[in-house]
Amino acid sequence: MVDKEAPPTDSWLASDRPVPRLVARPLREFLDTEVAGGVALLAAAAVALIWANSPWSGSYETLLTTELSFRVGSYEIAADLHHWVNDALMALFFFVVGLEVKRELAHGELSDPRKAAFPSVAALGGMVVPALIYTAFNLGGEGSSGWGIPMATDIAFAVGVLALFGNRIHPSLRVFLLSLAVADDIGAIVVIALFYTSSLNVVALLIAAGLLGVVALLRALRVIWMPLYVLIGVAVWLATYESGVHATIAGVALGLITPMRPSRDPSQDPVGSLDPDPVRVEDGESEGFAPNEVRAWRLRTQERVAVGEHLEHVLHPWTSFVVIPIFALVNAGVSLTGDDLSNALSSQVTLGIVAGLVVGKLAGISLFAYAAHRIGFAEVPEGVPGLQIVAAAAIAGIGFTVSLFIAELAFDQEVLIDEAKVGILAASVLAAALGAAVLRFGGRSGGVEKLSQERETIAE
Repeated sequence: MVDKEAPPTDSWLASDRPVPRLVARPLREFLDTEVAGGVALLAAAAVALIWANSPWSGSYETLLTTELSFRVGSYEIAADLHHWVNDALMALFFFVVGLEVKRELAHGELSDPRKAAFPSVAALGGMVVPALIYTAFNLGGEGSSGWGIPMATDIAFAVGVLALFGNRIHPSLRVFLLSLAVADDIGAIVVIALFYTSSLNVVALLIAAGLLGVVALLRALRVIWMPLYVLIGVAVWLATYESGVHATIAGVALGLITPMRPSRDPSQDPVGSLDPDPVRVEDGESEGFAPNEVRAWRLRTQERVAVGEHLEHVLHPWTSFVVIPIFALVNAGVSLTGDDLSNALSSQVTLGIVAGLVVGKLAGISLFAYAAHRIGFAEVPEGVPGLQIVAAAAIAGIGFTVSLFIAELAFDQEVLIDEAKVGILAASVLAAALGAAVLRFGGRSGGVEKLSQERETIAE
């Protein structure tokens, strides 16, 4: 679907005044780019690290351990701020991840089996090899349960690094990395659900499944009242929370059952049929619209837009600029004093994560992608040189958000969690630098030059 230019408005933001023209509109355009989300995430992580290693580190710990509770009758949920962020706020992030996965499976790169094969096989290598490398470092040790940590790829950071190179890379490389990251997310979701789940409450799990069934039934009945879905979504989260399955899986499940096709075929409405009829206001000085016409127009407009795409459009800025930075602020703060850093850098957990993300991702994605191409199972995206595939494989080693999340699930001991965080931070920096270096010195691809020439010819 081709995005159409929005009609002009008389709003302050669209005016030619100095502030909107020189500040507001450029800022909005920047926030719409992938780089902006990575910058916000990086800034939050930097604040967390500085705060945790400053003279005010005690206030950081006090913030994380601040308890919040909600009570309805005899039912109460009580947890500290750290757990509320990881269990509740991150459910919104995983809901958006579920929407992204559903979109790709419905009509994205993963909807075509042949197109999906290359990034999917590459993602499999990017999960298996890092997990094996980590296990080799920690087999039989107290950190052995952290094998899922180096399997993750941070979409925001990875795509942000790629976006810094502009037209130096082939456009299909970004599609490949996005598809790779989405397939990687699917694997991470499965790992969290199957291997990082505590004792199971079957009754609560059945209630969650039943509520998801109610959502599907409401969809079939064409109910589009959003507050009802929000209420049921909260109930699904509560049931999942009580079931022992990590509560963020509720967000993924809700995202996957959200429709990605509009309930009304836009081609069925003739052009202009959605415009409400103007009516003259009683004083005769201005024209307005009848309230019932406006309501009908709004409902029919909603029916022409897929619910999933609408929610992804609305929620993506919130997850990119609020949820994920708050998560980084709460989870990235780790002590980097001399003794703590020395212990972490000699830890098998830290070394396993760094080797898994930096070496394992690069080797696993590159080798599996090469093997899939050589045996004819999948095709390399046209025009993308092999060196840029290698660069994308290196960049995929930026695990950060999901890796930090899995580390909190994998370990109970604070010392192991801190060692894992040091490994994730170090590996993410090294992976970004390695991928950027390969792209920087790999040269401009012939595919990009050919595409630029074609665009110049069309323009002439």
